[in-house]
Amino acid sequence: MELLQPLSPMWATRLHIALELAATLAFALSGVIEAARKRLDVVGVAVVAFAAAFGGGTLRDLLLDYRPFFWVQQIEFLWIVLALCAGAMLFMRQRHLRPTERAILWPDAIGLGLFTAIGVDRALALGQPALVAVMMGVVTSVFGGVLRDVLVNEVPRALSDHRPYALWAFAGGWLYVVLLGAALPPWLALSITVVATAGLRVLSVYRDWQLPSWRD
Repeated sequence: MELLQPLSPMWATRLHIALELAATLAFALSGVIEAARKRLDVVGVAVVAFAAAFGGGTLRDLLLDYRPFFWVQQIEFLWIVLALCAGAMLFMRQRHLRPTERAILWPDAIGLGLFTAIGVDRALALGQPALVAVMMGVVTSVFGGVLRDVLVNEVPRALSDHRPYALWAFAGGWLYVVLLGAALPPWLALSITVVATAGLRVLSVYRDWQLPSWRD
């Protein structure tokens, strides 16, 4: 499929790093908020934030046999997430903020959109077929949140709240593939994918769109 090309070399380094950093920070923040809701100590907050930020991308790189892992290749990500954890905890304690479940929505949705597009692009860059690339987008964007919820003793929100989550990642991955196939500039295809995936997640929460669930 010659039309399905990942980002051009000019964009591949700087844009990919910038988007992956933004996605990592978004999920790290969701981890900090969730850990704060559970009143974990500073070590617990850091563990949950790191799992949320790096879990999905690490599993993606393992499945694609990509080395070094993205956070090893960009060691600055570790320092930035560590600083985010410390800064967010100090801010919430000084302001006496009470984190709520709804507070996680925006960083979680933004991370979902960013990691979906990045995961698909990484797989395409390694020569994977479209379906595999889309599944890598889902893994990248969903697994970090699953780890986050498991660590705080919650049934993963992506699997239990009945509002589309992984489904939007799957749809967003195909959107990126289709936009590349339509010969859109890769940066534009990425931007549309991120906005559409994150926007649909937020909209589904506020409109309370529900997937079919088990009958009582």
